[in-house]
Amino acid sequence: MSFRYNRLSLAIALVSAAASSQAMAGAFQLQEQSVSGQGTSWAGRSSNVQDGSIVFGNPAGMSFLDRAQVTAGTHYIDASSDISNDSGTQPTLAGVVGTQGSTDGDMIPHKAVPFGYYVQPINDRWSFGLGVYAPFGLVTDYGDDFKGRYFGNYSDLEIITAQPTLSYRFNDKFAIGFGVTYNHIKGELESKTPNPLNPAASSDGTVNVKGNDDAWGYNIGLIYRPVESTTLGLTYRSKVDYHLTGDVDASNVFGGVGAGGAVFLNRSGDASLDITLPETIDFSVTHQLDDRWTVMAGATYVRWSRFDQLVVDNGLGLDINEQQDYRDTWQYAAGLSYKVNPAWTLRGGIAYDQSPVKDAHRSPRVPTANRNLVSIGAGWTPIPDLTIDAAYSYIWEDRADVDQQKANGTSYKAEYDNSLNLFGVQATYRF
Repeated sequence: MSFRYNRLSLAIALVSAAASSQAMAGAFQLQEQSVSGQGTSWAGRSSNVQDGSIVFGNPAGMSFLDRAQVTAGTHYIDASSDISNDSGTQPTLAGVVGTQGSTDGDMIPHKAVPFGYYVQPINDRWSFGLGVYAPFGLVTDYGDDFKGRYFGNYSDLEIITAQPTLSYRFNDKFAIGFGVTYNHIKGELESKTPNPLNPAASSDGTVNVKGNDDAWGYNIGLIYRPVESTTLGLTYRSKVDYHLTGDVDASNVFGGVGAGGAVFLNRSGDASLDITLPETIDFSVTHQLDDRWTVMAGATYVRWSRFDQLVVDNGLGLDINEQQDYRDTWQYAAGLSYKVNPAWTLRGGIAYDQSPVKDAHRSPRVPTANRNLVSIGAGWTPIPDLTIDAAYSYIWEDRADVDQQKANGTSYKAEYDNSLNLFGVQATYRF
């Protein structure tokens, strides 16, 4: 026996959090940057100028806000996974045996995702904005005795972005915006390794990894109004290159049997990983039918194929080169809003997100498939200076089959049925 079976565990522990989420858009991309947008399933995200959250949706849209404003809010995630038909194997000195453990799909803790924006018109043409939001992130916690623990049992990843932005309005029809993004990524990942001398969860080894990095990106947006009732929006969000650095801690990791008996690895070392998070292109249209009804639709292209290969350098001397082979995806959304009176606006929307994960590479850390979304929402403006928005979305995925195997005989198979309740509330104050 050797440390070879630990290579995939280390690779996943360092990066799979940057490739999984049960909760939001395709793979680990978050949609939770606007509650007013959530009410229409984020249809019209780059063309529907409602409040300060347009800093994220389309920086050019700031030019169409008539005064300074602050928008802040949070989303609350209640996700669940039903795991069925699961089985696993692990190596022993006498051969391969079945893995014992729990089948617990309650691995996503309840989570709040906050955001905030500030927009300040400078003059009739220029506007300044600042946004702080989370474009990517996840938390999954299966527990130490999860049956698929050798393919990942704990992930905690957080990316926070700060985006100072400028927009310029050429005339009543056309505006452009540009934002620089400062992105901070940090995470803690953990996976288990089997002990061939004692195939029980209590004898497993543990690999725990922590890492972080800071990186820069940018957003560019265009808005065009060919007629007063119709707005076209186009937003480009750049790829972001990360070089994560951190520590690898190995505890009780079985390394073989020598003349002196069993050898276990109990060491710490440095680890680093280069990954690229994909660029997106978001196009949408918003059309006001009359004084009360507005319809919107949008499509988003995500270049997930950049997430192709993982090469991890580490202080434990392991050669890690893991293929991911993600595919590019599309997200589609349609929505409408109805203005009941000057104080109340009602919203609704549907959406469909393709999953970038191919069947051959789906793991317990990435048990995601194509997903569907329906949303309702409302905006209340009790006074002209204040608007309160609330929204609810229900998200469900196609069945996701996991079938993972390692050369040493470790395997895990299961069927995942994932769903999510998403609640949002935000406030916008104008001054």
